[in-house]
Amino acid sequence: MRHTVLVLAAALAAAAVAGCASPKTVTRLEEDSTVDLSGNWNDTDSRLVSEEMVTDCLSKPWKAQARAARQRKPIVIVGQVRNKSSEHIATGTFIGDIERAFVNSGEAEVVADAEERADVREERADQQTNASDETMKKWGREHGADYMLSGEINSITDEVGGERVVFYQVDLTLIDLESNAKSWIGQKKIKKYVGHARIKP
Repeated sequence: MRHTVLVLAAALAAAAVAGCASPKTVTRLEEDSTVDLSGNWNDTDSRLVSEEMVTDCLSKPWKAQARAARQRKPIVIVGQVRNKSSEHIATGTFIGDIERAFVNSGEAEVVADAEERADVREERADQQTNASDETMKKWGREHGADYMLSGEINSITDEVGGERVVFYQVDLTLIDLESNAKSWIGQKKIKKYVGHARIKP
């Protein structure tokens, strides 16, 4: 009987604590605000790294050389960015940020990847039957890429006593699709301390 009373008292105490706990709140943030909760790779890292690396890429001699050779802005396709880090990273979001940075710069044209091209070609095939002659899009007019950008994300974690330092390294390479020449090699490093602020950055 005494055991039952103790169990009941413990359950009531737990319920009381749960009832007194403050309710969860949700606050909407600006999409470009910086919030680091876990110290893991996040949307801010993806956006800032993509913008910085594309800016660096477009500032190098290959762009002027490509314009001079072709009399137009270069055409780029973004290939795979492999996640070789120790955590889950949404590389699709990072690739989207890279494409956006290229397009928004106005300095390069970005073409669709293989999956997107398949969808576009299916739509174009449907137009051959169902669209008017004036609006039907013709075959054989796709823009072929001059360059492919690809790369990888690596990380190293050093952890002890509830504190950790996470180091990320992003390597991207721009390759000439005709010659296989590496036209640009970029690298960006990020180091984050996660702990109790005993280390001063």
